[in-house]
Amino acid sequence: MKFRGNRARALGLTLTALFWLSCASSQTPGTAEPRARTKDAALVDPLPSWNDNGTKARIIEFVRSVTDPEDLAFVEPEDRVATFDNDGTLWVEQPTYTELAFALHRVRDLAKVHPEWKDEQPFKAVIEDDREALMSAGTRGMIEIVMASHTGMSTTLFETIVAEWLRDARHPTLEKPYTELRYQPQLELLRYLEAEGFKTFIVSGGTVEFIRTFSEDVYGIPRERVVGTSIETRYEVQGGKPTLLRRPEIEHVDDKAGKPVGIHQHIGRRPILAFGNSDGDFQMLEWTTVGSAGARLGLLLHHDDAEREYAYDRDGRVGKLDQALDAAVPSGWLVVSMKNDWNAVFAPQ
Repeated sequence: MKFRGNRARALGLTLTALFWLSCASSQTPGTAEPRARTKDAALVDPLPSWNDNGTKARIIEFVRSVTDPEDLAFVEPEDRVATFDNDGTLWVEQPTYTELAFALHRVRDLAKVHPEWKDEQPFKAVIEDDREALMSAGTRGMIEIVMASHTGMSTTLFETIVAEWLRDARHPTLEKPYTELRYQPQLELLRYLEAEGFKTFIVSGGTVEFIRTFSEDVYGIPRERVVGTSIETRYEVQGGKPTLLRRPEIEHVDDKAGKPVGIHQHIGRRPILAFGNSDGDFQMLEWTTVGSAGARLGLLLHHDDAEREYAYDRDGRVGKLDQALDAAVPSGWLVVSMKNDWNAVFAPQ
């Protein structure tokens, strides 16, 4: 396989860290009724799964100010861009990232037609669930795992494989399909923002092709509004039919400093609202709020609810929240407590 040096190494370092740190109707999913446009602000609660406290009030006041033509903070609709991280922000990310779970499962499945893998690392380690051997394989090994599970096929086939896996896979501890582990308060926030003229985007370290398979059904976010790590895709004609083939090369790693770059390349507008949950989102929040004119809002979801989901931050094995948590107060970012600010976590089925 051929790998592009810097981008491949960047992706490999990210994935290696992730792996080892981790050992309703006809309406759009999660739709909340839009807030009525009237002088009576108490008519409809746009965020019913958010507790009535300062956090909720600040979000609503921000939205009100940027959508009120008579307010000095008013923002034209075309500039009302809101970006959301995916893992840990829109759905569960513990004990390991969903896409990484898919990659490991896919390698084990492909081993049936690659008998040589039982003697080749890092595939031998995946098949035997040998974590020590996987650690020894390092960055290069993790890249090989992702390339083997994500490439060498058409875009259509890849989406089919992902959709089938998501249909059958279950979260290892919550024992539900991953697609049922989306956060109800975030679905309400997405619908609220859209009702107020915002365009919402997913900006994730996961691959754009993986997330596009479910973004519309799970979050109500169109696939064209997904920004993520991207695999090189090439147009070819095979047997007289045109196809798009996924190549074993990385085009862009959309994590940390890569997120503002991805936003610039694919959206072309700086967000006025960004929502993340880990240090991987630090640069996205910084790019959105620091040194920018006009009203801006950065939000961090703090996983502090071990009873209903998970509790982790600075020592988190996945979704570490340390640098961004320290920067929150001086940067004016709003830290959202899952335990104190949400009266519900997962969307009802």
